[in-house]
Amino acid sequence: MILDSLHHSASIESLHPRFKQAFDYLKSNDLSRQEPGKIVLDGDNLYISVAELTGKSPKEAKIETHSRYIDIQMPLTAPEIIGWKAGAKLEKPATPYNESDDIAFFDDEATNFVRIEPGEFAIFFPEDGHAPGIGEGIFKKVIVKVKI
Repeated sequence: MILDSLHHSASIESLHPRFKQAFDYLKSNDLSRQEPGKIVLDGDNLYISVAELTGKSPKEAKIETHSRYIDIQMPLTAPEIIGWKAGAKLEKPATPYNESDDIAFFDDEATNFVRIEPGEFAIFFPEDGHAPGIGEGIFKKVIVKVKI
């Protein structure tokens, strides 16, 4: 997992060949005004989901993992808390891996929580179990899906 500010993304862009395109798009577009939906940047290799969600409690937020994609998650209109637990330590599968949606859910409790402010982002790799959407009220966020 990586946590940083959008202003400092240049130091991370070399970690994956599609990161620069993703961060350039995030920096040059005001997605807080974008209607919820999907923005395709490079087919299924790189796309953005703009989502509007109602915040959950830490107990309600399920840990998820992905096998084919890296997530870059960034709240747009309010802070978001995301739980984290190392994927290798996840022991309580709740929903088996769904290949078409590239997601599995777990009933484990997060071992750490990070608060992400608008303008900041978190990157979750396949080895990162993460429980997004913890917060209050309705807020908007983006999830950038970067194919491995």
